[in-house]
Amino acid sequence: MTRSFAVTTDEGEVILRWPRHPRSVSRARQELRKNLADWGAADLEDAALVVLSELLTNAVRHARATHGREIETRFRRLESDGSDGSGGSCVVRIEVHDSDDELPVVRPYGPCTDGGRGLPLVAALAERWGVTPRNGPGKQVWAELRAPTP
Repeated sequence: MTRSFAVTTDEGEVILRWPRHPRSVSRARQELRKNLADWGAADLEDAALVVLSELLTNAVRHARATHGREIETRFRRLESDGSDGSGGSCVVRIEVHDSDDELPVVRPYGPCTDGGRGLPLVAALAERWGVTPRNGPGKQVWAELRAPTP
């Protein structure tokens, strides 16, 4: 199983399309890991891979889509000029686009509950995260992670 589409824009955004299959998650993680290394953002690797895994797994499992529709991931490094008090640290944005208009729901969970921890985990690891409707069917669920300042 491979991605069906890959492009890097002039702005450095990496856009990949994936079949709606659980194996796509591990392949997407490999791509993100490679890009983080290329961007010199390896210190974000652990958190970024967990965030991507949770967002993409949610899309594969829960997003309703017509047969044959793929899921799109987008990764990009954002430059911070330090005006936000960050000292100019690196920010990586991870997006998962699907064709389902239904928004994700943060469900309550307990110690014996199976599932429901993904979005709270994303919220804990990301500096910011959210959901944005797309122009056309579907939504993008996104998260931004900031590299720790030395």
